[in-house]
Amino acid sequence: MMQHLPECQLILNKLKTELSKNLFYHSIHHTLDVYNCAESIAKEEGVTDSNLKLLLVAAIYHDVGYLIKNKGHEEFSCTIARQYLPEFHYTKGEIDLICKIIMATKIPQNPKSHLEEIICDADLNYLGRTDFFYIEEKLYLEMLAFGYIKNREEWNKMQIEFMQKHRYFTSTAIRNNYSQKEKNLAIVQAKIQY
Repeated sequence: MMQHLPECQLILNKLKTELSKNLFYHSIHHTLDVYNCAESIAKEEGVTDSNLKLLLVAAIYHDVGYLIKNKGHEEFSCTIARQYLPEFHYTKGEIDLICKIIMATKIPQNPKSHLEEIICDADLNYLGRTDFFYIEEKLYLEMLAFGYIKNREEWNKMQIEFMQKHRYFTSTAIRNNYSQKEKNLAIVQAKIQY
């Protein structure tokens, strides 16, 4: 679907060329991963047509705020969506819905609709996948680069706390990701030296 959405290509080009090089995790690769996960979960959840389109546009725009600022990037993502989407004939109501979906990704996640649940599960899908350690290493390097953490032990403790609090919302993500997330969590817990 994305190749038919010029409003998404515009943002992907910005992410490709304008993001900080220290955003090892919050890169165009993460955005495309969230897009693909959202599309996959939505199809299994029976979401189609205009709702699917709005969800997928939100997935592409959800982290574009990193072009402006790391902290509070979701609000900036909405500002950018409100700036560009009218050019592509989105109504105020559609843009408001896209922004609600984007804001649902803010941690701690608290989705209020089915589309918001899907974006939340897509955004943190990697927690329950076999490529978890490859992806979380990118997040570790990013957090280190920005001074949010000091070392690996601090990171592992933060990961454990985050993963224990996290939950999937859609039946699709619970079915497909929950047990692998528990395995990944157990491996991280084993790394902590008590």
